[in-house]
Amino acid sequence: MNLKGKIIFFVGAHPDDIEIGAGALIANLKGKSKIFCITLSDNQKNPQLKNVSAEHTNSMRILGVDAPHDYLCEFETRRFQQVRQDILEYLYSLNKKHKPDAVFVHTDADLHQDHRVVTEESLRAFRGTSVFGFDVIRSSHGFFPSVLLEVSERDVQMKIKALAAYETYADKYYFSPELTRAILVRNGSLAEKRFAEGFNIFRMIGEFV
Repeated sequence: MNLKGKIIFFVGAHPDDIEIGAGALIANLKGKSKIFCITLSDNQKNPQLKNVSAEHTNSMRILGVDAPHDYLCEFETRRFQQVRQDILEYLYSLNKKHKPDAVFVHTDADLHQDHRVVTEESLRAFRGTSVFGFDVIRSSHGFFPSVLLEVSERDVQMKIKALAAYETYADKYYFSPELTRAILVRNGSLAEKRFAEGFNIFRMIGEFV
């Protein structure tokens, strides 16, 4: 699977989701593909998370995603089900504007209500486009990767550094550098590589050549 030179969307519900699920792949694709990261909630309704928006920006810049390609929206956390039509229309507008070649969203093994809405509406908004699911370990149940994309030691370090930008979540186990590395090592072992990011397939569009 060649993503070089392609337009790639990463779509997540909240700040940190994309980095946890696909940060090493984003670092790997820097300078090779045109990457857009779309985060649908900025979490600013929660007074304990007031710094998360700025931390998200720092995290994205570490991964090489600049401001025009980093969308941070204001849909309210845990209320996605009530505004799913608005989310669909927003994603559809981005599809028409940028025409991505591949989209990475939350896996369907994810139990979080917002994550599930993002996945379902992405499958509607990006019809005719390859769609893959990434894992956010804290809210998934039964995820097993069917797509393994090799990443490098540098990519692993960049993912760890990007997650460290979230000082608000420094005490959360799923931000642990050891856990991040362990997941990438485990996925790498499945591919007989040193490191890999793991995804599942919702839809793959291609042709025999």
